[in-house]
Amino acid sequence: MALEDAMRSMRDFDFGSLDFDNIGSWPTPIKALTWVLLLVAVLLGGYYYHIEGLQVQLASIETKEVALKKDFEEKAFQAANLEAYRQQMVEMEESFGALVSQLPSDTEVPGLLEDITNKGLLNGLDIASIDLQKEQAREFYVELPIAIAASGSYHDLGAFISGMAGLPRIVTLHDFQISSNKDDANDLTMKIIAKTYRYKDEDS
Repeated sequence: MALEDAMRSMRDFDFGSLDFDNIGSWPTPIKALTWVLLLVAVLLGGYYYHIEGLQVQLASIETKEVALKKDFEEKAFQAANLEAYRQQMVEMEESFGALVSQLPSDTEVPGLLEDITNKGLLNGLDIASIDLQKEQAREFYVELPIAIAASGSYHDLGAFISGMAGLPRIVTLHDFQISSNKDDANDLTMKIIAKTYRYKDEDS
């Protein structure tokens, strides 16, 4: 009965006569409905201004979680293979040391020039000149170009080039220039740049 009376009174009530300055005089059903609407409005407002912000924060944290898991997996793999990496590092250091040992020091350059001269003479070449060029500093090493001018037959020149590759020090060959003698086609003149290297120390 009370519910029916309340519904009847709401149907018969003139909402246009509501006085917002005197809410306490409103009928009880109207006040209850107003409070319910306010509660719903507060809940919706709380959702959009608080819960929605938390959801955005949660999505950001979940994204970071995925990245952290991937980073953890990579580091776990590295940690599991740490001993293998250390062994590889030792092998690389040994290989690097072996390569560095092949790089001549300043005091070994005259010996290198002598080796080049001997290679030419042993292969029947006429060495016209062997000139040291200006050193060129690179990031980890210093490059020393050597200009070589020699003459001989095709086979002699080929044997000389092969002999250069067999030197105990690292020597690379660049900028080949070969020309023939007009009077003797078998007499060739070769100009070439041989580059040797030394380790770049702190003073270089």
